[in-house]
Amino acid sequence: MSKQYFDISFYEFFLELSLNNQKSWFDENRKRYENDVKQPFIDFITDLLLNMSKFDSEYKDITAKDCLFRINKDIRFSKDKSPYKLHCSASLQIGGRKKMWPGGMYIELGAESCGIYSGVYMPEKEDLMTFRRNVAKNLQKFDKAINEPKFIQYFGEVLGSKNKIIDASLKEVAAIQPLIFNKQFYVAHTFEPEKSFDSDFLEYIIEVWRATAHFNAVLADCI
Repeated sequence: MSKQYFDISFYEFFLELSLNNQKSWFDENRKRYENDVKQPFIDFITDLLLNMSKFDSEYKDITAKDCLFRINKDIRFSKDKSPYKLHCSASLQIGGRKKMWPGGMYIELGAESCGIYSGVYMPEKEDLMTFRRNVAKNLQKFDKAINEPKFIQYFGEVLGSKNKIIDASLKEVAAIQPLIFNKQFYVAHTFEPEKSFDSDFLEYIIEVWRATAHFNAVLADCI
């Protein structure tokens, strides 16, 4: 059923926060944050998980609380000491936000950026070689997945930082498929904030996420 989750007040909060990113301002506007930002986002993530569970029953066991990231920034090692993020974000993964498994999605909504992301973002260093070898073994399936019309429509290409040098055993296949050089294998779809005002926004996000199904299935087989 179509439903509008967000309106201009959601983004206005972040625009004002960008000019007043300090605890005193946030405390004065905490109720506004709870009502206009946090609760609508929780409602949206709850319904998004429900709809994702129609395609994978394991998402039935995940709650919005398992997925949401705090608005507070970790500023311990940052030069920017502003305490709050300028967006809401959640990682909808089997196992919750602490797991990074192909099949789920990361979603971010804020005044500066809106988008969803999926794939393998940061495989462990010791696992990367095995992952690359398995991608090479499944190259035909991998190439087919990233050339599907819906995948190209919403994501265009596979992203990720690359190594300049690769193991000699993979050089031949990397010449055929340069993505073997990637240290990360993820995709991104961004959109304007106004898109989230649409009554079919949830259905739109599900459609975009579903376009990663075959891509993520290949990645899961390679881990």
